[in-house]
Amino acid sequence: MHLAYVTTTDRGATDRLLSAVAERLLAKGARLAGVVQTNTECADSSKCDMDLRVLPDGETIRISQSLGSQSRGCRLDPAALEQAVGHVTASLADRPQLLIVNKFGKHEADGRGFRHVIGEALALDIPVLVGVNGLNRDKFVDFTDGAAQALEPDLEAIEAWFDSVAKLRPAAE
Repeated sequence: MHLAYVTTTDRGATDRLLSAVAERLLAKGARLAGVVQTNTECADSSKCDMDLRVLPDGETIRISQSLGSQSRGCRLDPAALEQAVGHVTASLADRPQLLIVNKFGKHEADGRGFRHVIGEALALDIPVLVGVNGLNRDKFVDFTDGAAQALEPDLEAIEAWFDSVAKLRPAAE
């Protein structure tokens, strides 16, 4: 089982890092599945719009919803998230070299979102790279039974991990 995660502390840094990882690996010809997130600041709010790009070259799905300027609740659109989950689940049949999941967030911590996809990929011997925030790290460690490898939040370190894992796996048919 090849499961790794990265954690950063700056707002949006994990999203930017995983997007850069995906771009670099795709440029090298790697076969990827999963999602990376882009955050777009909203001019009239301290909030941002959140979009998931389905890898390798799938559609972009907006997973945030506008709840109004006075809202304090979670802006995640669960239906949009599940749409992305469906696309990624279907892509596992192509036997990618790596599954990237932008975040093990509250939905995953509660047993929803990409949690099942992560398990399915591991069962298929597909390596998985996950972004994990500090709020959900303990639940992620519980979910993985401590088997996930923490990587430095560094593009070269992640690429080196991927290269070492790719060498251990037989070529996909």
